Amino acid sequence: MIIKESRKISRQRRHDRVRKKIFGTQERPRLNVFKSLKHIYAQIINDETGTTLAAASTQDPAIRDVVTGCNIESAKKVGELIAKKAAEKGIKQVAFDRGGYLYHGRIKALADAAREAGLEF
Repeated sequence: MIIKESRKISRQRRHDRVRKKIFGTQERPRLNVFKSLKHIYAQIINDETGTTLAAASTQDPAIRDVVTGCNIESAKKVGELIAKKAAEKGIKQVAFDRGGYLYHGRIKALADAAREAGLEF
């Protein structure tokens, strides 16, 4: 008997595989992305100390009025905002953690906007 996995479990397994290779350090922290049906979130994390250095999402007060839902345009705004917050903290390079999602659509839009705003992957 074959048991079909749920999407959430499949994504978590893919994320675990990605996380085996990607580790955020002080010099190059990890840019983690999570998306839900209504919002998209990005965090810059130092895994050595287990701290979040910067965070942005579609619920952030700076862009809450500009974005509508979780679409590609919203992801671009979140990417720009996380790059701006990273620059304020002196972070220039990050390791991109796609969170088990395919690298296209909203994830790709967020990454491209962050690169254009000054972050190096």
